[in-house]
Amino acid sequence: MRRKDVQVEEILKQAKNDEVRFVSLQFSDLLGVVKEVIIPTRELEGALTRGVWFDGSSIEGFARIQESDLFLKPDVTTYCVVPWDSENGKTARFICDLYKSDGNSFEGDPRFILKKAVLEASKLGYEYNTGPEPEFYLFKKNDASKTLSVDGGGYFDLSSSETYSILKEIMNSLSVFSINTEASHHEVGPGQYEVGFNYAHAIETADRLLTLKYTVKKIAQRNGLHATFMAKPIMGLAGSGLHVHQSLFDAKTQNNLFYDDNDKYNLSKIAYSFIAGQMEHIRAICAILCPTVNSYKRLVSGFEAPVYITWASMNRSSLIRIPKWFGQNKSARVELRCPDPTCNPYLAFAVMLKAGLDGIRRNLVPPEAVEENVYHFDSEDLKKRHVNVLPSSLLDALSEMKNDELVIETLGSNLLEKYLAIKTKEWEEFKIEVTPWEITKYLDTY
Repeated sequence: MRRKDVQVEEILKQAKNDEVRFVSLQFSDLLGVVKEVIIPTRELEGALTRGVWFDGSSIEGFARIQESDLFLKPDVTTYCVVPWDSENGKTARFICDLYKSDGNSFEGDPRFILKKAVLEASKLGYEYNTGPEPEFYLFKKNDASKTLSVDGGGYFDLSSSETYSILKEIMNSLSVFSINTEASHHEVGPGQYEVGFNYAHAIETADRLLTLKYTVKKIAQRNGLHATFMAKPIMGLAGSGLHVHQSLFDAKTQNNLFYDDNDKYNLSKIAYSFIAGQMEHIRAICAILCPTVNSYKRLVSGFEAPVYITWASMNRSSLIRIPKWFGQNKSARVELRCPDPTCNPYLAFAVMLKAGLDGIRRNLVPPEAVEENVYHFDSEDLKKRHVNVLPSSLLDALSEMKNDELVIETLGSNLLEKYLAIKTKEWEEFKIEVTPWEITKYLDTY
């Protein structure tokens, strides 16, 4: 019996033992929003062997009408019984890969884009690991303002009994999904939290991040609250980031390839070139990492979000930071601090990896580290240190993106065209919107 047939039999047996009656087949659209198709368990065997048809033309950024026949095929390693959904029978969840009617992978599937980048790294002998730190706000659901926080706490403050209970429920649910949370704590903003989970292979981590966002929103909803991963939901308060720790490992020995005991920062030549590659392409990949109009209201001075393209060790104003890991021998990570949790994790990790690999291939060398607080630099200081800045708006980011060969190669010209069209439309909608700030600022004055 083939291994695939064995896996199907094992999953069918597991679903039966778990008394599963329904199956949620989940996938990510181009923007990173979770989509799902629900089937009864009697259809599970067919889904595992043949896939489940759906109309791809109805999903944001997917196929055109004449190419609309797409199929969902569950990844058996992502099977899990949804912990909160047992009414009228238990539901199991799979994350799916997308295929065309000819049996080939769908090139517009974000998960496929990351798999391609990971395969490229694998052929070079590298394994790409990531550890994201997603932040989010919890708001009271029935408040007219939509942004009334559940508490008034700050960084590492004790949670209220209500939010403490919700966080425990979130972490318990994530553990059922085989996501081991390392820590959860109150962030800087009132009602803002972070849930960190174990460092792992990039595809697994992207799956986990998608699951975490889905879980947080569902648990909040069940408790009469609204969870948002929006980058900057409240003016003047901390935005929500998605700092991503990264490293390359030797695919055979599993040694950390970023570590060098003899270097000041404990970084290897590979690590330096990886950093240089990301710094070179960061303006072009920013439209993937920070994908909304609102994202650029987080990327301003004064809120620990990076603005300047620099790297350092302890300096939290830097775009890239090298954390010091107490007690962890022969280990090094590179933390990219500009992404926010509205990004599609599959596309984000793909362009981050490709940028780093480009730096390695070309033996790029980053500029000197900037350990001073860059926010205190004036224009002369920035010029003298050759410090560039991130795009200041989604429009600027899109302009950089469409001219970068690495982005075109990573996404493919068709997917890039769709992404640019969706995001340009978003910018055009924002451009003609008259905001409450404009009314307050100009209505009585003029």
